[in-house]
Amino acid sequence: MDGLFIHGLEIDADKLSPESYVRDIPAVSSLNELRFTRPVTFFAGENGSGKSTLLEAMAVASGFNPEGGTKNYSFSTRDSHSGLCEALRLIRSWRRPGWGYFLRAESFYNVATQEELYARDAGLPSDGLHERSHGESFLTVTHAHLRPESLYFLDEPEAALSPQRQLTLLLDIFSCSKEGSQFFIVTHSPILLGLPGAEILSFDGGRVRPIAYEETDSFQVTKMFIDHRNLVLKELLS
Repeated sequence: MDGLFIHGLEIDADKLSPESYVRDIPAVSSLNELRFTRPVTFFAGENGSGKSTLLEAMAVASGFNPEGGTKNYSFSTRDSHSGLCEALRLIRSWRRPGWGYFLRAESFYNVATQEELYARDAGLPSDGLHERSHGESFLTVTHAHLRPESLYFLDEPEAALSPQRQLTLLLDIFSCSKEGSQFFIVTHSPILLGLPGAEILSFDGGRVRPIAYEETDSFQVTKMFIDHRNLVLKELLS
């Protein structure tokens, strides 16, 4: 645990505005504190359960731009973050990350555009993220920014990746975590969730709690479909 940058968080719900939609997310609105014990922490659960809302707040509280990028990115396409970051306090260690990145699938296009503008203004070559496929762009970013002793927030990084590329990303995350980096990852991928030694926190059922890999819906639904595809499709399509 001494090797982590963030040991936990605390939330003061009184600091949320009365109109905040966070109050309508049971798993987050009922959360007072949370502790982290592993270099890689996954947030799992159904759509709308609050995973990305909490991850975004943690990233913003850590100094990242709400739409993503490194801490050097400062732009806003649309101010839509929840305000939870103002009610959240991160419990940090004495260590400080040497680098970091906030990758979120839904605003990656905006970050790729901003990267081109920053490169042009600085007279430097661009990574050309818009000139690559979506998946290639994701991997270009991870290969460029995953470093030892750094802090990462990844929101559905599997969104543009094939199963093979998800395995590539899993290897990169595993290797980087062994070199002193810490990751917080929102994912529905049964491949990424299988990373050895990671902690999985479920947001289902109106509360945040640790869960085993085999208990996740991502694993159970995928396994059920693979093992009983014909039966599942017959029931689903009848």
